[in-house]
This record gives sequence, C-alpha cells and structure tokens, in this order.
Amino acid sequence: MCGRFTIEYSWAEYHNAISIIPTTAKVRNDPPRYNVAPTQGVGFVCHDDDDLVVKDGRWSLVPFWAKEIPKYALINARSETAHEKSSFHEPFKSKRCLIPATAYYEWTVGEDKKKDPHYIYLPDKEPFFFAGLWAHNSNLDITSFAILTAAAHPVIEALHDRMPIILKEDAWKNWLSKETEVGEARSLLTQNRGSELVSYRVDRAVNSSKASGADLIKPLSI
Repeated sequence: MCGRFTIEYSWAEYHNAISIIPTTAKVRNDPPRYNVAPTQGVGFVCHDDDDLVVKDGRWSLVPFWAKEIPKYALINARSETAHEKSSFHEPFKSKRCLIPATAYYEWTVGEDKKKDPHYIYLPDKEPFFFAGLWAHNSNLDITSFAILTAAAHPVIEALHDRMPIILKEDAWKNWLSKETEVGEARSLLTQNRGSELVSYRVDRAVNSSKASGADLIKPLSI
C-alpha cells in the first residue's frame, strides 16, 4: 500500500526531468513536501477535456456519486480489482492520473514493538509518477484521487506485501488517454518500476502525520 509519500522537486524540475508535465505547471510554486499524508491536497497530472493539466486534489478518493465523504479513506485502490469496484469503476474508465513523487514510506515492527519507518525510492532519487484514479464530486465540490497498488516486488516485500504502482515512462501517455480502454489500461499497470526500488530506515519522527521537514528523510544512524 502507500500511506505517506514525498514530493521533493518543484514542478519546474519535474517538467525538466519528465516530458509529460504540461509547460503551464512550471510556474507552480509548491514547496517540497517530506510527509504527504492522506486527505491532504496534492497536484496531479490528468486530461481535462482535450488538454493535459495539473489539478489539485484531496488524497482520498470521494466518488462522484457520494453524498458525503466516505467514512473510510479511499487512499489506495487495488489494481487487480479497481475496475470492478463501485468507487473506482468510472475513474478507471476515463479519469486516470499520474501523481508526482520522489519516495514513499512503509513501516515494519521493531524489537520494541514500535513502528520503524522506511524511505523507499528509485536510485539517484529519480522523480517518478504513481498511477492513480481521480474523481470530481460536484455535490461536495471536491476533486480527489487514489493511488493504485499491486503485489510488492520481491526486492521490497519484506517491508510490505503491497506497493504503489510507479509507472514506466512508456506507459504514461496511454494511461492518461481517455481513448485507452479498460483492458489495455489494466495491462499498462504491469509496466511498473517496483524491481528498481531501494530503501533505508529513517527516524520515527515521520510516524506523526504532522511532522515535516527535510530531516525526516535522513538515513537513520544505527
């Protein structure tokens, strides 16, 4: 799964590194974020009509038909079954998105039974995109998204049995396209970079969703 992540680059840096980012996003002045938590607002890339845009949305999907915010946060969607679920069925057909990130966190249980956080990233801190689904609920005037997950690759399954899907560049365009049918979109999710992930432990300060700052991602000295 994915319960916290980081966005350590500016949109201008993402644009320079990742060709699919729309040029208009370069002027966004979002600060680096080292502990993005569920229900917080995040910018994500999607198609709006015929244009590629960056929208701001709440991390925890609120289905377009919901009359109130779901009691249980829909921060993740299982890639194997999302297309069948009532909350994700419509977004999977036409509202697929890409969420920029630099790393994400997972937890193991320490000898003292407390949670030890691990910072998981691509080599050289390469910026990347999570595959996601988004929705706009006009009743509540909320735009929101969820991150798609898959079975963890063996290189990180000791940390958790699920992982967020980090799409390969070759899949970005078709993943976002409204012309891509559900079957093809599902197959695109196999083009992920889970095998490349590396990790290290960080301080338990990140366990608090209120914690912030670059010190959160420093390797823990053991």
